[in-house]
Amino acid sequence: MLESIQNVLNVPEFRKRAVFTLIMFIIFRLGVHIPVPGVDAAAIEGLFNSGNLFGLLDLFSGGALSKFSVLAMSITPYINASIIMQLLTAVVPTFEQWSKDNQDGRDKIQKVTRYGTVLLGFIQAFAMSYALKVNNALIDNSWTTVLMVAVILTAGTCFLMWLGDQITAGGIGNGISLIIFAGIVARFPNGVNTLYQYVQAGTINIFQAALFALIALFMIVIVVEVTQGQRRVNVQYAKRVVGRKMYGGHSTHIPLKVNQAGVIPIIFASSVLMFPITIAQFIQNDTIQWLAQVFGWGTLANTVAYAVLIIFFTYFYTAISLNIPQMTENMQKYGGFIPGIRPGEPTARYIDRIMTRITLAGAFFLAFVAILPNFIGWITGIQGVYFGGTAVLIVVGVAIDTMKQAESLVLNKQYQGFVK
Repeated sequence: MLESIQNVLNVPEFRKRAVFTLIMFIIFRLGVHIPVPGVDAAAIEGLFNSGNLFGLLDLFSGGALSKFSVLAMSITPYINASIIMQLLTAVVPTFEQWSKDNQDGRDKIQKVTRYGTVLLGFIQAFAMSYALKVNNALIDNSWTTVLMVAVILTAGTCFLMWLGDQITAGGIGNGISLIIFAGIVARFPNGVNTLYQYVQAGTINIFQAALFALIALFMIVIVVEVTQGQRRVNVQYAKRVVGRKMYGGHSTHIPLKVNQAGVIPIIFASSVLMFPITIAQFIQNDTIQWLAQVFGWGTLANTVAYAVLIIFFTYFYTAISLNIPQMTENMQKYGGFIPGIRPGEPTARYIDRIMTRITLAGAFFLAFVAILPNFIGWITGIQGVYFGGTAVLIVVGVAIDTMKQAESLVLNKQYQGFVK
């Protein structure tokens, strides 16, 4: 690993991109500390205690939500717009055709996603502003202030979207993913400091702190293993002659990932469970208030529903994102086949059966890492320090993808030198 890092650092272009990415991170962190004008931050900071569902959203924003800064909504509207666009691609013929086109089609999808981000961002920002008005958290409860706060929050999300594009173009890795990564990692020193203060004050002992560290290490290890885990389906390509050249005759494999859906099912499940809580802030109805209380974060009903929804959405999103019929059709078109399996429909059924089995393991894994924070406090006796598998899942996934892109950059430079 150290040799790989040294090889990467020896590339001048990588160092330039790394410095650019670091500057973008600094700008992002500065924006987290710019408060929204007209908001009483002290009145709302207590609503976002670490360990609840809003604490999870605050973790993704790097603490911007609890401070209610101009970047309070983080990049969440863009993520939601991207997910909705991906789902629409599977059912809307026009979007499906765009996804199959070249760069022009992808640019059209990206443009629609950006417009969707602005629309969803303003709706979410207006809802948050109205909730502040209802809870008397605005200095001036006029509708002008509500609209001003909504516009500022939407502009903050648009700025982060632009910042992510700049990182993707001039930095290293996917800019949107790295912004989420930076927000999560930025909270890590604060958690370590809180843990240290607990030990110094005698609130917890060394054994509890060590147990917490072991659980954190265990979570990181299993997340890395499952993220990298895949089932390789062997594929053989028949020899064929085109003109005077012979093609095929080689073997390869299809890498079917255990966690094909990534962190998307957790986001879906969180959004569904937040619905009754959000509605309860606006409608004073006994039934809705009862639902919000029963499905409050950390309750038994919430934990069970959270796990079930994650398992359901894992299968749902995997079926949407992985087009097995198209995969087998492309394989057959180029003369590929799975040894012992007939091409066409039998191959599709075979791959679907394998995917169903490994997705079950991935679904239970996601449910486990999502609900584990509910039990960490009970196991270790440590309260007020959030360490969730969801955050680890995102950090590990982004770190692995970024490292792969960095290694690809190094290999590209080495091959260019060899050609010259």
